[in-house]
Amino acid sequence: MNLRVAVQMDPIESINITGDSSFALMLSAQARGHELFHYDVGSLTLDENDRLTALGAPVRVKPVQGEHFEKGEARRIDLGREIDVVLMRQDPPFDMGYITATHLLERIQHETLVVNDPASVRGAPEKVFVLDFRKFMPPTLVTRSIADVRAFMDRHGAVVVKPIHGNGGKAIFRVPETGDNLSALIEMFNQTWPEPHMVQPFLPEVAEGDKRIVLVDGEYAGAINRKPGKGEFRSNLAQGGFAEATQLTAREEEICAAMGPELKKRGLIFVGIDVIGGKWLTEINVTSPTGIVAIDKFNGTDTPGRIWDAIEARL
Repeated sequence: MNLRVAVQMDPIESINITGDSSFALMLSAQARGHELFHYDVGSLTLDENDRLTALGAPVRVKPVQGEHFEKGEARRIDLGREIDVVLMRQDPPFDMGYITATHLLERIQHETLVVNDPASVRGAPEKVFVLDFRKFMPPTLVTRSIADVRAFMDRHGAVVVKPIHGNGGKAIFRVPETGDNLSALIEMFNQTWPEPHMVQPFLPEVAEGDKRIVLVDGEYAGAINRKPGKGEFRSNLAQGGFAEATQLTAREEEICAAMGPELKKRGLIFVGIDVIGGKWLTEINVTSPTGIVAIDKFNGTDTPGRIWDAIEARL
């Protein structure tokens, strides 16, 4: 099966191929004989005949940083008629531009497989969808009210405050149980984001790591444990954290089993979940999950290949 694959992602020139999951998926697709195209989400156009096109360029990739791609001349590509699979892989923010792209891509689903399913991505913001699995989460408050945050802290002590549509560990703040700077922090959050914010107890277990677990079509595929760097409590690799090999706890196996069927039903083929302390589910990442390169490095697995197996099976 030779497929025509369009990858909607950030500029390929600037990626770090040593850990980039999108690049790993492209390498794997190319090795299978699939034809690759790259386009920027900003070039999506829905014409007067309801045809969705993008300014796409044929691309070949190789694992040599700085010389990792060769790109042909870009042209208007009909994503419904000329493409078999669209990989929706541009990084958040999960803003109205991102949401509008999911609406546009939804219009070609009768012709082209979009991964992950755009309607499901739109309906499953990472810090909102996870609330469907509250029994696995730490106590969680979603609010813009400083009074509600103070009452929450009276019950739980030190907290972490984060934007509900943030990504990559950005703008996550720890507030001590004394509430130092809480007023200024909530004022800043309320001025910066129109949405409510997420507040959770600070989990000391984060010092031992924040596990990224990848599920492919609802099935466990691998995991890494991400530990914070020096002077940090955030363990995201983008924030200076580092990865180590790991195994699942019984609780984490329970979490995967509980959410797997729902992920598969929604067409969320490539998903990364975050679990702290072996038991506290904090996020379900569906927009542009990462971590598969590190997982395969530690485990000797082929997660991109497994993802392509799932995609090809759906076709």
